[in-house]
Amino acid sequence: MLNPKKLEEIAKQISEALPPGVKNMAEGAEAKVKQVLQSQISRLDFVSREEFDIQSQVLMRTREKLADLEARLAKLEQPEA
Repeated sequence: MLNPKKLEEIAKQISEALPPGVKNMAEGAEAKVKQVLQSQISRLDFVSREEFDIQSQVLMRTREKLADLEARLAKLEQPEA
């Protein structure tokens, strides 16, 4: 999931971009924008960096095992001399 501090930063940037007349309502708007962003992002199909790294390691080990098995199979399929 995205870092909550990053969400706060995005919400703050959006509220700072509001026209001066609307800035009085910015505090409430910032909280609402943050809430909406969190809600929308949670609906997306994201994985955390930690999950991604773990799955990358699993994939790397699986590829290594596959390469080993392919080499063993090729050796077994060789005709005896």
